[in-house]
Amino acid sequence: MAARPRNRRRIAVIAATAALIAVPAATGCSAVDKALDCVQTADSIADSVTDLQQAVENAANDPGQADEALNSIDKNLDKIGDKTDNADVSKAVDDLNKAVGNVRTAIKNGDETPDITPVTDAAGELTKVCTP
Repeated sequence: MAARPRNRRRIAVIAATAALIAVPAATGCSAVDKALDCVQTADSIADSVTDLQQAVENAANDPGQADEALNSIDKNLDKIGDKTDNADVSKAVDDLNKAVGNVRTAIKNGDETPDITPVTDAAGELTKVCTP
């Protein structure tokens, strides 16, 4: 069942990529490249969020797995944050950074099943603002 959301994201990335290819040449290559980077990075973040969900579900078996997923999200957020000058994308990145920080804090405070809903919501918003 976890494959379904991942497949939907893949379809969204393919559709977004197709839309980017269809953008008129007057837009400029750098704008298209930035948008494509945004879509690809948002997809990577979505995969990391899925990994985080699974890590939280399996926290008793491998407590470090959640930290690895959070690190992956952080790494991808750094990539996208450095490449964008779009206010909506920047806000979505900030919101996701805050949500990831809250989950980290909860885990450090001993919460084995932290609420990751804000992370999934923020990742969804990032995907939305990255999709043309």
